[in-house]
Amino acid sequence: MYSTAIKKPVCNNTINFLQTLIKAKSITPNDAGTLAWLTKQLVKLGFEFEMVNHHGVSNLIAKRTFSEGPCMAFIGHVDVVPATSLGWHVAPFSGDIVDGFIYGRGAADMKGGIAAMLSATKELIEDQRCKIGSLYWLITSDEEGEAEFGCKVIAEYLEKKNIVLDACLVGEPTADILAGDAIKNGRRGALSGRIQVKGKAGHVAYPENSINAAHLAGKVINCLTNIIWNKDEAGSKTGLQVTGVQVNNSVDNIIPDNCEVTFNVRYSHGYNSQQIINAVEQALEPVQQNLSCYWERPCEPYYTGHKDNHCFLTLVEKSIYETTGQYPKLTTAGGTSDGRFFSNAHTQVIECGVANSTIHQVNERVEIADLLKVEEIYRAILKNYFI
Repeated sequence: MYSTAIKKPVCNNTINFLQTLIKAKSITPNDAGTLAWLTKQLVKLGFEFEMVNHHGVSNLIAKRTFSEGPCMAFIGHVDVVPATSLGWHVAPFSGDIVDGFIYGRGAADMKGGIAAMLSATKELIEDQRCKIGSLYWLITSDEEGEAEFGCKVIAEYLEKKNIVLDACLVGEPTADILAGDAIKNGRRGALSGRIQVKGKAGHVAYPENSINAAHLAGKVINCLTNIIWNKDEAGSKTGLQVTGVQVNNSVDNIIPDNCEVTFNVRYSHGYNSQQIINAVEQALEPVQQNLSCYWERPCEPYYTGHKDNHCFLTLVEKSIYETTGQYPKLTTAGGTSDGRFFSNAHTQVIECGVANSTIHQVNERVEIADLLKVEEIYRAILKNYFI
């Protein structure tokens, strides 16, 4: 049974935008009409747009040029992870409001950020003061999955068109408790490994005639978990977690001749994926003759530090201070994000959004006060960048 303590919709653009987006069941990679709706809103604000579709994934590239000057992009995704009704206080795609919170899949990750930025963009366009530069909206429906045909394709498209972005703001949920208390100026890399351990089967009563693959797997795990990551950067630590150990053995009197160990590494921007592979393979040298290692789903890290001139990180920090009275914590923790596709030696990428404590969970929600605070932060960022 869903809760009946549902308030009437609030008359506010950002809230209405978010409720509209939540009601669309845009489960990866289906945008469920959200990109068409968003395009319509941006066209009203004078944006030019192009849809770049690839392997069933829809990607929106919209642009509004004010004058010569720097280029900033807002990066986001409309796709969400699946949700069933089990355990929810309201229907997961209703966008209902309960006790000051908007509930629904994608409320925090990251339709709330899109709704807040749409309101902030509208206010920027309506501001009669002179503006410089160009504002891009780069939105995909393929972030929650493998992300092969989303922002990766958008970034490749921009490169082919010789479009150089100076700054990117990613609307991912980054706050710990309240909007603006934490932002991400990078993300750790991610790399998964799959190790096949080979042994020799035999009767458990005669172990001297066999090689127990499960016992060897124990040595493999010991090697993996004792790696020292001496290239870690401050505030960005590397961690390796074993995620699975499986023996293909259905009886209890046979020594197993195979075992699979899976693991994932989240690593500091002090490394690249090849350096992680080298470190793991070096650690496994004592048992390498009994195993094969396969690597999967590499995601390189990215990092944005402070610059002496035209620093987007400093601008975002200043905008948050103007809005909240406090400077944000800088962190690279958490999972991967689409920011990695746009970060380079020239383009600064910062992630800033609502609280992330309920993302991908039953009863995912965003507090209305937090949503409106993010909108206020976005307004300040746009004003400080373009006016």
